Amino acid sequence: MILGIDLGGTNIRIGQIEDGRIIRKTTAPSPSDMQLDESINYLKATIKEMLTSDTAGIGIGVPSVLDSEKGIVYNVANIPSWEEVHLKEILEAEFNIPVFINNDSNCFAIGEKRFGEGKPFRNMVGITLGTGVGAGVVIDNSLYNGSNTGSGEIGCIPYLDSDYEHYCASNFFTAYHGMTGFEAAQKAEAGDSDALKIWQDYGIHLGQLIQTTLFTYDPDAIIFGGGITAAYPLFEESMRENLKLFPYPKSLVNLQIKISSNPDIAILGAAALVKV
Repeated sequence: MILGIDLGGTNIRIGQIEDGRIIRKTTAPSPSDMQLDESINYLKATIKEMLTSDTAGIGIGVPSVLDSEKGIVYNVANIPSWEEVHLKEILEAEFNIPVFINNDSNCFAIGEKRFGEGKPFRNMVGITLGTGVGAGVVIDNSLYNGSNTGSGEIGCIPYLDSDYEHYCASNFFTAYHGMTGFEAAQKAEAGDSDALKIWQDYGIHLGQLIQTTLFTYDPDAIIFGGGITAAYPLFEESMRENLKLFPYPKSLVNLQIKISSNPDIAILGAAALVKV
């Protein structure tokens, strides 16, 4: 059995995985406001509750750049005390089993490749749309990390007066329109014309993000996950209309755009890091 852990900014989600299936799962609040020692002890206790005598290894997805070989995480999003944490060393000393760590968006991408919508594709990009914009890149069937597991940080690419994350994540709704994405979706689904226009504009911005992804990686498929994808019918049309502006139409012929169908795919992807 392998533990897969998705260390999010709001929750820690842990799954016990056997043969590519989650057999047990738990969720605990993320230690966002804790000091370093307290947060590490809290994580250890949370993991310990899910360990069994036959646990062969632990895989963890963390929202940060990191040294994946040494398992050192830096400046973890939403856990301010985690500026530099030798997480692999700490957890291996505690539990005496192998620990593997990678960026959470990379775990999403490799999870989709191994267990989800990405199975048929040799080259794919997994993009999460939620509080931020995260992405993981699979090239020739293998996860591409870059030097600091940050190869997919396309949300940080400059766009308009800010970056893509400001226009393709939840900030687009809260900062520019004074409501959450969930509220905007409710209003649009009720026929509110202003809300429908918000989602149309969102689709245009996302189309631009896809174009940038095509220029950068030229994938066979782009797979979207994250909370905003629940509103996909509200922005798909304007997104696809924007893609018609891409200067190399041949690149669009075989491109597949998919929506993740498994809310636990990041847990499975974290478990897929484990090599035992």
